[in-house]
Amino acid sequence: MAPRRSAPEEEEELEQEQEQEQGLVALEFNEPLTWRPGKPISVDTLLKRLDALSKELSDMDQETVDADSLVKVAKDVASHQLIQHKDKGVRAYTACCIVDILRLCAPDAPFTPSQLKDIFNLSINSIIPALFDPSNPYNNQHKYVLRSFAEIKSIVLLLDVEGSEALLLKLFTTIFDGVSGLKSSKGEQVGKDVEFSMQEMLGALIDDSVTLPGKVVDVIMAQFLRAAAPGLGKERQDHVPIDDSQATLLLKEEPEAYQMVRNLCQTYDDKMARFASQYFSDVIVDATGFAGKPSGNRDKDDENDEDDAPTGPSESDLKELRKAHVLIREIWKAAPMILQNVIPQVDAELSADNVHLRQMATETLGDMISGIGAAGPPPLPVLDPAAYPPLSLEEEDRAEPQVTNILTTPLCSISFSQTHSTTFHNFLSRKNDKAPSIRAAWTTAVGHILSTSAGGIGLSREDEATLIRGLGEKLSDSDEKVRLAAVKAVETFRFQDIIAKLGPNGGVGKDGSVLNTLADRCRDRKPAVRVAAMSLLAKLWAVGTGEMLAGNEAVTAALSGIPSRIYNAFYANDLELNVLMDRVIYEFLVPLGFPPVKKATKNSNANGTSQSQPANATSIDHDAIRAERILLLVRSLDEPAKKAFFAMQSRRPQFAKILETYLDQCDRYNGGVMESNADKITSNLNKTADYIAQFLPEHVKSKTDLIKFAKIHDRRNYNLIKYVIGQENDFKTVYKALKELIKRCMASKDPSVIDTLLPLLYRSGCLLFNRSHLSTIMDYSRLDKDGLGSIAHEILNEISQRNPDLFKTHIGQLCKDLVDQAPTATKPNDPIVAETLKACSTYARKFPKDVAMDRKFVQTMINYALYGQPVKVSKHAVNTVLCKKDDKSMVTATDILQRILKDWSYGSSNFLNKLTAVSQLELLAPKVTEDASDEILNMTFKEILLQVRTDAKDSDPDWINDADMDEEIQAKCISLKTLVNRVRSIEDIEDAKEKASSVWKVLKKIIKEKGEIVEEKETPKHHKTRLRLLAAQLMLKLCTQKHFDDMLTPSDFNLLALTTQDVVEEVRHGFVRKLQKYLADGKLRSRYYTIIFLTAFEPNVEFKNRVETWIRSRARHFQNLKQPVLEAIMARLISLLAHHPDYSNEVEYLVDHARYILNYIVLVGTESNLGLIYKYAERVKQTQDGLNPNSDAHRVLSDLAQSIIRKWQEKKVWAFAAFPGKVGLPLGLYTALQSHSEAQAIAEKSYLPEGLDEKLDELLRAMDRKKKRKSMSAATGTNNRDGHKSKKVKSSSDRDGDREAKSSRKIATAKSKKTSAKKRSDRDDWSPGAAVPESERRQSSRRAANKAKGPYTERDSEDDDEEMLEGVAEWEYLDEDDNDEDNEGDGKESGEEAPQKGTSAKASASARSSKRKEKEREDEEVDEPGEEQEEASAAEEEEEGQPAATKNASAAAKGKKAAASLPVRNAARKSGRGRAAAAPAKDKDDSDLSELSDVEMADEPEAEAEAEVEVEEPVAEEENEEDEQEEEEEEAAPPARKAAANGRKAKAPAKTKAAAAATKGKVKAAAAPAPARRSGRSTRGKQPTEDEEDEDAMDEE
Repeated sequence: MAPRRSAPEEEEELEQEQEQEQGLVALEFNEPLTWRPGKPISVDTLLKRLDALSKELSDMDQETVDADSLVKVAKDVASHQLIQHKDKGVRAYTACCIVDILRLCAPDAPFTPSQLKDIFNLSINSIIPALFDPSNPYNNQHKYVLRSFAEIKSIVLLLDVEGSEALLLKLFTTIFDGVSGLKSSKGEQVGKDVEFSMQEMLGALIDDSVTLPGKVVDVIMAQFLRAAAPGLGKERQDHVPIDDSQATLLLKEEPEAYQMVRNLCQTYDDKMARFASQYFSDVIVDATGFAGKPSGNRDKDDENDEDDAPTGPSESDLKELRKAHVLIREIWKAAPMILQNVIPQVDAELSADNVHLRQMATETLGDMISGIGAAGPPPLPVLDPAAYPPLSLEEEDRAEPQVTNILTTPLCSISFSQTHSTTFHNFLSRKNDKAPSIRAAWTTAVGHILSTSAGGIGLSREDEATLIRGLGEKLSDSDEKVRLAAVKAVETFRFQDIIAKLGPNGGVGKDGSVLNTLADRCRDRKPAVRVAAMSLLAKLWAVGTGEMLAGNEAVTAALSGIPSRIYNAFYANDLELNVLMDRVIYEFLVPLGFPPVKKATKNSNANGTSQSQPANATSIDHDAIRAERILLLVRSLDEPAKKAFFAMQSRRPQFAKILETYLDQCDRYNGGVMESNADKITSNLNKTADYIAQFLPEHVKSKTDLIKFAKIHDRRNYNLIKYVIGQENDFKTVYKALKELIKRCMASKDPSVIDTLLPLLYRSGCLLFNRSHLSTIMDYSRLDKDGLGSIAHEILNEISQRNPDLFKTHIGQLCKDLVDQAPTATKPNDPIVAETLKACSTYARKFPKDVAMDRKFVQTMINYALYGQPVKVSKHAVNTVLCKKDDKSMVTATDILQRILKDWSYGSSNFLNKLTAVSQLELLAPKVTEDASDEILNMTFKEILLQVRTDAKDSDPDWINDADMDEEIQAKCISLKTLVNRVRSIEDIEDAKEKASSVWKVLKKIIKEKGEIVEEKETPKHHKTRLRLLAAQLMLKLCTQKHFDDMLTPSDFNLLALTTQDVVEEVRHGFVRKLQKYLADGKLRSRYYTIIFLTAFEPNVEFKNRVETWIRSRARHFQNLKQPVLEAIMARLISLLAHHPDYSNEVEYLVDHARYILNYIVLVGTESNLGLIYKYAERVKQTQDGLNPNSDAHRVLSDLAQSIIRKWQEKKVWAFAAFPGKVGLPLGLYTALQSHSEAQAIAEKSYLPEGLDEKLDELLRAMDRKKKRKSMSAATGTNNRDGHKSKKVKSSSDRDGDREAKSSRKIATAKSKKTSAKKRSDRDDWSPGAAVPESERRQSSRRAANKAKGPYTERDSEDDDEEMLEGVAEWEYLDEDDNDEDNEGDGKESGEEAPQKGTSAKASASARSSKRKEKEREDEEVDEPGEEQEEASAAEEEEEGQPAATKNASAAAKGKKAAASLPVRNAARKSGRGRAAAAPAKDKDDSDLSELSDVEMADEPEAEAEAEVEVEEPVAEEENEEDEQEEEEEEAAPPARKAAANGRKAKAPAKTKAAAAATKGKVKAAAAPAPARRSGRSTRGKQPTEDEEDEDAMDEE
């Protein structure tokens, strides 16, 4: 406590105060400032006096001034004479005096209210505006007045003046407009001190006021909108790029008025929060009120929310509301604390009934959380796929952020999710809004939130994970606008954010991740979505190539799967999608302009090896860099995508030839000026344009553009196209030509033609496989740089097979590399050289004259044959040395054989190499091996096949991969191939059939005994699976030749078909793939299609889907060719099922057989051919079983098939048109009945047991639950995906046990069980007179496998069409070396073959037709009872007698019921997958279109990647290499062989005979052309075809 002062001290202080009062300073100025009327004071005098007064007042202190002395002066300066003086100087000095008086007299102003009003009028209307002109001579006086108002805060007196609202509004408006003007009329900058004083003055007013007028608040709030982008009040348009020329018009900095208001809001946040709340309440609450509906009607009107809003806001109301929401965004960015009472109002809008309000609230909250203001979101990050060196994450992290526009830079000073958690969670709930527009807005907002890290302030892990998960869900939204918004949202991410934020969620290859779902959008059904998704993914991959080459695991895991997803879209066979792929590949993945010619790079040490070259453009090897990108692209592809990639490259020669034909037609058309044959030339041009347009999505537009291009008739354009498609040109030439062509077309009067030409040029130009890239690829293959050696080998091998001309300038280097790496007896070669040798072998077969067979090279090939590793190089070496087929090559072959036989014993050094070489010599040089035939046979059969050296164990696996195969099983596989090659090389047909009988028995025994060939000792399980798969595949190979196929009896055929249902998955799949390959290549008769339908119970869902898609593709192919091939399979399928081991008359087992039939009908049946299929099924009933005459099984199945067909027709609501003609049945499977009465009795009898009809109805109903079952199967993991093999199917035929445990069947063991033969006495066997062991039966294994996966589901409903597109089969129909190595025994999914290559046939259409007739074979029709039967050819079993058009014509002439004639009409399927367009009509006299007849495309719309370039001509599909080889074989064929060929040609169907018989009404059979297949002729010592060249011991991937 302070000490109490004494009385003397108090007296002393009082005296001092009195002295101070006596010492007050009085104003000395006493000159007059006012005047009497008529006697004014001059301006100069007045200025001097006011100046003197101002100086004196400014020097006075408030504490020492005598206030009474200021009264007179205050009255004078407040007079109207001075305040309203016309001179600016007088008014300025007067204002200075007034503010000093206010300072000295504070807090009591010596002015009346009217005087104060005049004073503030002077200040606001004269002094303040003059401050914005720094050049004003009285600027110092003006600034003095302003400083006084701000510092003394005398401005607050304005709040007490009457009518201050107008003055306040004028003051705020003047200041805000003035400071935003920036410069005076003379260009001088307004000082920052002035702006600060003005801000301080306005702050004093805000701080001292209780309320501010509404208009003043409006003006304050409006200053935030100065940051808004143009078009304020219009609907928001996100992700719309601004043109560079327009970007200069946008603000780049914050306006001064904006900064001033922001500072005021931050300084006086309490007051401004009140004012802001009042302001927005007037706008938002009112809008929410009139837009809302009564809560009681919410539910009732819920569904019509977007349409029914009779009380909703008008357009003008919405415009004002949008302004308010834009303002809220900017205020949150600038001063979020003043919106604490406004955000709940926005939150309330989220629940409004009106869609517009909810959408605006969603957009506003999203931008607030992201820190996006009125200027809008930041520009999209730049992802330049052609940049070189590519982006580096480390350098991006170190780089300083370049802020080009502070207004568009997202910024948050506080966390929205933490300060307003309730509103944040309500915002998250809009993810599931029923209105698509709101879900799209929410998705866009989430993209901004994640990409900006919530305005830079960050998100919690939980919130970020929630938003990322929501973004992924919206990528799969049902509405295309939402999906597109989701894709655009991902575009807002920087590359670094993609890796750091989306990458940890999973890469493109992880199911359920955001990137995986984004990749799914590449095949979206809406063009806008798939264009955006595919383009974004391609750019991401291209930008990340540098990091991937550098080994960045995060980038690789996230993005490496992108090329696969893009290329896999090729299997959808959608024309629009194919065009999109072309542009994405050549504009993003591997841009044509990559690397840029002129590039001043900053990153001298970029990622990767070759991508780290100096920035100097002259020192960069552009071709090497581009080749590296191509190699990286191929390395990133999975197996199906890689097949699609190679297939797209293989179509280049075909499209190049098409464009050459088109250019020739354009040249003849001559722009419409023709001297002669104008109509013919014009017609030819139209046909050519129409033909080309079928490969493009908009057929009419494409054709029109092509005609326009021809009319332009610019010969320079023609030459440029030739430069692009010419494979002799380097990449630089091609690229420059393409650029010039695009430029010229864009400058023409029809610039749209380039949109049509560009996809064609991409497909026909040498853009990826260019000779400029070849040297780099060869370097990589030799040095294995960056781990790309194997990919380089694969590309070289592909080029050697499909486009070997590119090797002409590099074959010498290729051979030199082989010589340098040649092995010896003591030094092995590098295994990677195998692909190089394979490429050389392929090239040597096609261009044998170009390979220099000097002594050193021949010795190198001998070394590879004897010592090369892996073993398959031996075969390539033998093929290479025998490519010329001359005497020298035979001498070399003899030398090789002698070396082999010198010390040839099992287990000797390099034994497998020797065995492989012998196998190829047996095929290619049989005369050389003829003398050693006994020794070879003894080794292969007795010493290898009949010996078991490995003990069988219970722990042995069922299957082993190629790399794990031991020497014994490899030797056995090679020995089997050797035995087959021996008979294939025999040129005499009769001799070949005689010697093949023993080989045939070996193959059949292996298949029948499940791979067991030795009785004395059990063979290991993994050996048996390999042997039985190879035996089945070799049997198929033999059957590709006619004379061997004749040896396959129906019972043998049934035995072979059983491989489709083998207990081991790899065996089933390997056999089916080989079967599909031969069928698609036309090498097997159509009867082999029957086998493929036994896959109905395939437990591997993915494989089953691919097979089904392949069948649909073949069915559509035959429909386009108007050949009812698969329809005729119904009769064979019934026979196959009737002799199936699982057949029984019991209802339960007939339902199983019904599934086979239903599977066939679903895949093959259409509304147009259902009547024909029904006819075949009906016709079977009127025959006798040719294999077991006492069996009625085929009649039971005939009735069953008819019932299923009818039920399916009713389910699909199809019109059923009975087929009016007759159909033939295959000879040998069925025979005629003995009498008409027997036929009548059979026709009247129903063979179906009671209760079966209900079961069939249940089976069809189960199909409707397919989608649900599939999702359940996926959830339980039963739907096997890539890399996960399903459990093997094991056989058991304990039917009684099956019936007792029907509901709980499991996959049984491989051991068979004995079963009773109850109710099976009428079942016929696989072969007549021979009982089938119970172990042959597979019913329980198939049923168990399918029980685990739910009931049978059909795959042809419209609902499944889209799903089917995603599971298109990837089958390889072109051998890399030889058909023997097409994954024989490889059950891995990655081992599927590549799509077939479309080829350019060497013969004309007429030549191909004659060749087709030469290969045709017929089946003899079985006559109905009482009718005469035509004689069958004793030399061969005829193919199915197919109905001919003459029958229909005859039936129509006789007044019979009209029906569509066969070939059945080419009704387009409604699935929308691919477009089948007819090839241009070919007039025999029209030589101008002869080029088109030589272009033969692939015919597999889905299973084969070249489907889009198919030409629907009724000709066989042949590989180009095989066509040329077969022509050579025919030229060199011996007389006996040619005679045999002529004999077969003479047996073509006699259509004239059938037509004549139809006229008489006694037609017994009419054969329609069966699908052409390769000739079965073989020669000794012939050059290997693609089907014969590769005879490896091990299967190749």
